[in-house]
Amino acid sequence: MNARLQEFEARRMKAARLLSQRKGIRETARLVKASPAAVCGWKQKLDQHGIQALRAKPHPRPKPQLDNQQRTQLLRLLLRGARAAGFDTDLWTCPRVAALIEETFGVRYHVDHVWKLLHKLGWSSQKPQQWARERDETAIRRWREHDWPRIKKELAATS
Repeated sequence: MNARLQEFEARRMKAARLLSQRKGIRETARLVKASPAAVCGWKQKLDQHGIQALRAKPHPRPKPQLDNQQRTQLLRLLLRGARAAGFDTDLWTCPRVAALIEETFGVRYHVDHVWKLLHKLGWSSQKPQQWARERDETAIRRWREHDWPRIKKELAATS
């Protein structure tokens, strides 16, 4: 049980002790730093079901839709690339990953939740850079090394 649940349970147990000592709901609420409505609810539970009703009840998380073995398999499929999975480009998108999961494992993930799964697998969202086909890296490097410094000097001289 985590510390927060223990703290809340301790507060309810203290309230139960105070209520058993015939303290009023408002006074108990003030002493345990809770609302009178909360203390009233605790008192009802205490009267109906006993002290056990005030014990902390951790809520289990939902079972993951893919087990560890399936996640490992999904990671291998993702690393192969989107083209290997039958897509036109090698760009993974959440809808594509959701489709892959459903096709491979028969498990439906909402597109908005696929990113959480990808994050747990160590993936991050990235936007691919798009370069023009006509891009000339040599010309760009030459401009940066020769033309740009010259232009900067001329601008500085005119200021």
